[in-house]
Amino acid sequence: MIQSAAKSAWFRSQAAALTATGTDFLITILLKEFTGLGLVVSNATGAFCGAVVSFLLLRNWAFKRHDQRWHGQAIRYILASGLSLVLNTAGVWLFSEVFGIQYIVSKTMVAIFMGLTINYLMFKYFVFR
Repeated sequence: MIQSAAKSAWFRSQAAALTATGTDFLITILLKEFTGLGLVVSNATGAFCGAVVSFLLLRNWAFKRHDQRWHGQAIRYILASGLSLVLNTAGVWLFSEVFGIQYIVSKTMVAIFMGLTINYLMFKYFVFR
């Protein structure tokens, strides 16, 4: 039963991550392509919006940790998301500007790596413990 609950939480967390990533990508692309904002500002804004969506879905649906005070979770989430923001933005910049990979491809590569590794582990074991 515990293993089933853990699998269920993992699948819900991945669905939450996909929703948050979709929000992130949509905002990034809209800002970059239609407002003329630079890549770094557009990416950081998209990541921030995705982080808000992610916190709400992870807390209330994926990990179901709404029984705890949200303040502590929010502080830990801000710390984890801050690290994620820096790593995401640095990765997109590195692959796009240094290696010349189109920014949407770079963003996709970085998002997949971050979502399957660093973000999931930080949120499960640090934020929503």
